[in-house]
Amino acid sequence: MKLRAQLILWSSIAILSGCDAVPSSRQEGAVTEARLVAAGSDTDNWLTTGRTYNEQRHSPLTKINSENVGRLGLAWSADLDTARGQEATPLAIDGTIYISTAWSMVKAYDGKSGKLLWSYDPKVPRDSLVKACCDAVNRGVAAWGDRIFVGTLDGRLVALDRRTGKLDWEVVTVDQSQNYTITGAPRVIKGKVIIGNGGAEFGVRGYITAYDVDNGKPLWRFYTVPGDPAKGFEGAHLEAAAKTWKGTWWTLGGGGTVWDSMAYDPDLDLLYIGVGNGSPWNQAYRSPGGGDNLYLSSIVALHPENGKYAWHYQTTPGETWDYTATQHMILADLKWGGKPRKVIMQAPKNGYFYVLDRTNGKLLSAKAYAPMNWSTEVDMTTGRPIENPNARYDKTGKPWVSVPGATGAHGWPPMSFSPETGFVYIPVQDTAFPYAPEKGWVAEKMGYNVGNDLASGSMPADPAVRKAAIAATTGALIAWDPVGQREVWRVKRSGPSNGGVLSTAGDLVFQGTAAGRFEAFKSKDGVRLWSTDVQTGVLAAPITYAIDGEQYVAVLVGWGGIWGVAPGVLSQSIPNVSRLLVYKLGGKATLPALVPVNKAPLDPPASKASSEQIAKGKYLFARFCGACHGDAAVGGTINPDLRRSGVLGDQNTWQQVVRDGLLKDNGMVSFKSVLNVEQVESIRQFVIRRANEDRAIEVGQR
Repeated sequence: MKLRAQLILWSSIAILSGCDAVPSSRQEGAVTEARLVAAGSDTDNWLTTGRTYNEQRHSPLTKINSENVGRLGLAWSADLDTARGQEATPLAIDGTIYISTAWSMVKAYDGKSGKLLWSYDPKVPRDSLVKACCDAVNRGVAAWGDRIFVGTLDGRLVALDRRTGKLDWEVVTVDQSQNYTITGAPRVIKGKVIIGNGGAEFGVRGYITAYDVDNGKPLWRFYTVPGDPAKGFEGAHLEAAAKTWKGTWWTLGGGGTVWDSMAYDPDLDLLYIGVGNGSPWNQAYRSPGGGDNLYLSSIVALHPENGKYAWHYQTTPGETWDYTATQHMILADLKWGGKPRKVIMQAPKNGYFYVLDRTNGKLLSAKAYAPMNWSTEVDMTTGRPIENPNARYDKTGKPWVSVPGATGAHGWPPMSFSPETGFVYIPVQDTAFPYAPEKGWVAEKMGYNVGNDLASGSMPADPAVRKAAIAATTGALIAWDPVGQREVWRVKRSGPSNGGVLSTAGDLVFQGTAAGRFEAFKSKDGVRLWSTDVQTGVLAAPITYAIDGEQYVAVLVGWGGIWGVAPGVLSQSIPNVSRLLVYKLGGKATLPALVPVNKAPLDPPASKASSEQIAKGKYLFARFCGACHGDAAVGGTINPDLRRSGVLGDQNTWQQVVRDGLLKDNGMVSFKSVLNVEQVESIRQFVIRRANEDRAIEVGQR
């Protein structure tokens, strides 16, 4: 740890990112290994993203409880300067709140007053957005010693002085010429800061890396899928994995990115990582001839000292549906068969709730926690799902609508586990997705590289079909008994993509919703006890902390993420109001009046293009544009709705934006490397057609 002067002249500290660094109102102690290992008994603080290394996201605080939560009110709020999805879990350390925001910015606040202490902007190039499947989000920071660590969207790991926000060191963790991003929170174990990355939808090879906390020196790297056999393997685990792959998978990247979930058991000294989907999704292209394709869609245990493989369990062998196993993992000690058992629990995208022995990866139980049609059950002898043969569109060559869909029965929003009730609280989604094999598919430098014709499943113009699709896409908060493998209670949600979960010893469960509410439920039976309007969709998970004996509950709010940008038809009325909200008993603060979402009129030029040109534009839009501008060109409230664009009727300006990168600094990069002039014009004509279709519907409904 760096030596510090005992006296600091705060007036001489430079302005950081437009904000004066000011001293915290409380003494800040170093975040040590001992503190993190003992975090479960530290009632006042929230030291790591899951509160503890076991990632239970459960607090023993009881000052706010099921008897008095109705008195909860806003203590303070802080508006953020990034109007995109907010997904971070705050840290609360010795009276200071640390958050990351969209575009990987970091801010520190006095946890009692809400005073901004410092702000840091890593100045992520806005053209990095084209590499991000799901908005410019960030899920949190990590702390160790006197530093705060954050991963940036453009692939850097940054270390900041915790007291001032001053840059200490930074290191590039990815090949920035490839389609890598970082959106997940780092973890720090024994002086090693560990970070993964994302990008499997765009064609990369997954790995995680450990760096020295003091200087950013790389210490080890663990690849999750094998590379080119001719170049040798980085470990025996990859040599074994290569036997489960076919063809020349390494030329397409392979996938398997570790973009979010990790957990750590100090007693076993094992780090658990969740591994993502294949690249491309369609296994017929990725690994022609099949195979399990290890270690895709797997929970993998590593030795954090050197990154060596310990064991793995694969949730979806030979995955072809984007069924990641990157979802939140929880460690707990449960009574299993009458005996104590060290377990790891996960509810990944594929719809099964898994309980494994975390000492060796042995499957103990797997039951469906959500509707599904791709599989009937998990064979407890082999540990493999029994698949519906029709779901294998990669083998049948026929379209398939799968439940759950690519966004999963449970996405990234964290669940929680209460030792008091023994329940896991899961933000569940009921979704479907059409998979249509794309004939003649080839990888591109930009856009989705998934091997599926995304245009074939686009939302139709028919308003009745749209309405039915929206109604069928719902969500829920459920309490799940992991020992009995059964649902105990359920709270229905009107849509998907609701926030992460916090449980407390005060018999409470907190969750925010996509519909703009922040709510508390009785943890034992799911009775709603408190609800408040937060003016925007909530994606992030709440935390709770205490200062001077008073308990607070904090949550980041701000609509965005994959559901805020890709399926725009589901989020056209949800505004983005990015804020940090902090509540306490008797809080009297109020939010400013909500500014309504103002949409430009649908006033497109006449559609005169041929059906062939429209079809070509539809395909290109789905592959290169839909991730940001919405399925079937129906935009949400985060990125511009191109149907309402002022340049839709201006062919020259459209070309300048799409091909020449006129708006690069806003995140709209040049697509010249993958799209020619005629293709860009086809996209424009498709958007014109869609705008005319929706205008006709709008006029007919008046």
